Amino acid sequence: MAKHDEVEPTGERKPKRTGREESRLAAAVVLAGLGTAFALLNLGHAKINYVFGSGHPRVIFVIVACLLLGAAIGWIAGRRRVRND
Repeated sequence: MAKHDEVEPTGERKPKRTGREESRLAAAVVLAGLGTAFALLNLGHAKINYVFGSGHPRVIFVIVACLLLGAAIGWIAGRRRVRND
């Protein structure tokens, strides 16, 4: 009879990351850090001209919005389409 705190090996292993996946992860971490540092260093207000008017938001909000918009566009553009032939 096994005790509850003993762990039995299941034989399943997590797949290892490839070098390309590790490089992409490292690049994403570095870019996220640089983007965060850049946004935090720019806390002042700026005049922004929108399509229908203008405003004076903090620069950090503009930077974060642009980063999120760029990430969303990159994710959508990078998806692979599955064809149902």
